[in-house]
Amino acid sequence: MNFTIRPSAQPDQSQPVVGFIPEFSSKPPLKELEAISPEEFSGKKFTHIILREGKKRILLIGLGDGKKVDDDTFRKASGVAIRQLNKIGVYRAQFVLDGVEQFAQACVEGILQGVYEFTSFKDSKNAKKAKVDEISFLISKDQVASVTKAVHDGQIVGECVNIVRQIGNLPGNYINPPTLADEALKLAKKYKLKATVFDKKKLEAGGFRGILAVGGGSKSEPRLIALEYKGAKNKSAKPLAFVGKAVTFDSGGISIKPWEKMEEMKFDKMGGVAVLGAICAIAALKLPINVVALISSAENLLDAHAYRPGDIITSYDGKTIEVLTTDAEGRIVLADAMAYARQKYEPAAMIDLATLTGACIVALGEYKAGLFGNNEEFIAQVKQASLTSGEPSWHLPIGPEYHDQIKSDVAHVKNVGGRYGGAITAAAFLELWAEKTPWVHLDIAGVAWTTREHVFQGKGATGYGVRLLVDLAKQFA
Repeated sequence: MNFTIRPSAQPDQSQPVVGFIPEFSSKPPLKELEAISPEEFSGKKFTHIILREGKKRILLIGLGDGKKVDDDTFRKASGVAIRQLNKIGVYRAQFVLDGVEQFAQACVEGILQGVYEFTSFKDSKNAKKAKVDEISFLISKDQVASVTKAVHDGQIVGECVNIVRQIGNLPGNYINPPTLADEALKLAKKYKLKATVFDKKKLEAGGFRGILAVGGGSKSEPRLIALEYKGAKNKSAKPLAFVGKAVTFDSGGISIKPWEKMEEMKFDKMGGVAVLGAICAIAALKLPINVVALISSAENLLDAHAYRPGDIITSYDGKTIEVLTTDAEGRIVLADAMAYARQKYEPAAMIDLATLTGACIVALGEYKAGLFGNNEEFIAQVKQASLTSGEPSWHLPIGPEYHDQIKSDVAHVKNVGGRYGGAITAAAFLELWAEKTPWVHLDIAGVAWTTREHVFQGKGATGYGVRLLVDLAKQFA
């Protein structure tokens, strides 16, 4: 997608013009709308109408209540716009941002969000290929410098989000721990990151027995991927640590899942893939901060080497885990990665992302991630990043009563705490491996993918977490 900026230019009548309209009740804001009834179009949120006058075409997108328009409104409205433009089959279009230039970055992100479709396994006749390949932004003359930077940054972030979506949508026979590591190495080279991959031998030598246990039932051996970006002036400054769960397929192991919707378990890698996309975006933006990303990857299958209910696993830092169900595997692979991050890098703060529990989806639906943490200041920073990035979350508690639920008679902890408060007891489990490091856990099980077609984006992986982590890194920087 090519983006150009045209200060105070009159629209080219041969190209469709896209405008954004707040909701109105009586007098329409444009003369072109005077003959249109409110039932046809009144600017309600994410509605649209195409006006034609000869060769001239104007696509108007509703923003809803003008007092409540924010970056996320504009991001999604731009996604609606590009999807409508693709339906009518145009190659170039003009977006009028004169007067709303503050939303330029969100607009670019939304365009890239809306234009993406997963077509890797469709032939060219059936593939839904994007038709728009060039966008011009019409802006006021005094906003050129700020909009140029916003477009640049929005394109970086949007492209990294789509990298995450593309990898996330790939099924388990294409993406497994070794091939995910290969993708990470390619991206590390492109974005100039230091990369270290722990294969099975290195995991055994290092004592990563949690990752090894979860991945023991698959022919695709587990991997721990470490990526480092040093953008701070002080290269030895403590980094911000991202940790991601990347279970490339989760059958549940011996505690096997029901078959219904098991195909969606290819998305159980989305926390790890989001972490990968985020550090790439941070590097491309050249943010002045040190960041380390740990991606803990395994495939949870079942064979004679699979771990079992009743097993006791000793994690990387020596804590022991009693396994009650092999379908609570994400917290086990995260435990090793969090312990390694804590001991190896001594981070200033650590955040993990994981499609961890169905209980979080029951609690919050597909609208918000569950947010947990051990440090109020860091929790506040992540909440702010959640708001500014348009990737919503909801703060849920952790306390001693939830730790009591996961006490084990035979080990330091058991990997589930019963039916009640499942998302919280999972977070309480992870808190043990954060120890005194300021830490936040985001349970993204409900927001990492969607099975519904939205007006602003298609089905599949959403790329949730990339923008949030980038905004968090900007706060730290």
